[in-house]
Amino acid sequence: MIAPCQTPLPLKSGDLLRVIAPSGKLRGRTALDRGIEIWRERGFRVEVAPEIEASWGYLAGTDETRRSQLAAAWTDPECRGILCVRGGYGGMRLLENWQWEPTIAPKWLIGFSDITALLWSLAQQGIAGIHGPLLTTLSDEPDWSRDRLFDLVAGKPIPPLHGDSWAGKIARGKLLPCNLTVATHLLGTKHQPDLTGTILAIEDVTEAPYRIDRLLTHWRLTGALSQVAGIAIGRFSQCEPPEGSSSFTVEEVLRDRLTDLQIPIVANLPFGHDGYNAALPVGVDAILDGNTGKLTQVAS
Repeated sequence: MIAPCQTPLPLKSGDLLRVIAPSGKLRGRTALDRGIEIWRERGFRVEVAPEIEASWGYLAGTDETRRSQLAAAWTDPECRGILCVRGGYGGMRLLENWQWEPTIAPKWLIGFSDITALLWSLAQQGIAGIHGPLLTTLSDEPDWSRDRLFDLVAGKPIPPLHGDSWAGKIARGKLLPCNLTVATHLLGTKHQPDLTGTILAIEDVTEAPYRIDRLLTHWRLTGALSQVAGIAIGRFSQCEPPEGSSSFTVEEVLRDRLTDLQIPIVANLPFGHDGYNAALPVGVDAILDGNTGKLTQVAS
């Protein structure tokens, strides 16, 4: 089993957090301001990058602009956490010629969807992050989901997530949550974490069933799926086939491409787009119980 990642020190009231937009351009301030206020209500100081509303095509500014935001936050000795504005696309572009600079103490990086690129790159360096609500989605989360996120960054235990068992057995390994599309495009790059013995947690949005099929078939052809010890499946939202088509459903595709792997699989867990998005630590030990449908973080 691969050793778990180093977990940043717990956050506490008064700590400084920096807001960056590493991916798609901001679509409006309302949801962002609500998310910032939620963090501030918990006692944190939140500093917003001045270029947060920059725009370059579908990106939140040029690669240089977005990369400089990430670098400034990562190397700021006072900053304890990095809050990502939204997903979309663009995180992978920042990884070209990118090196995570050594820091006195690693800091929390929080986001999901396109932020998978940064979270996985960081995990490849042996540092844990959080696959969880973005600043623009945080206000849509129920109280229990918000509390889970804040407990996680505070170093408190979080409750297990419960889903539906698709394949039995129990696996323990390093948890790697991700957006399936983004993670697929990291396979074979230097930013891909070691998948040996891991618990892969996947979600996606607006991908037709045949595209999900293609992504998972790519994982099978590369041998990547044969390395993982278990699979936790979150929400695949807006992934329905066209009305009236003869397509497989996304569930049929997932079952076809995954359930022959002879590893525990738990589906319908409450994380992903368009619904509850329970925060999940990236790179820490977890247990996936395919008999009971439970995903549990192992206390460090």
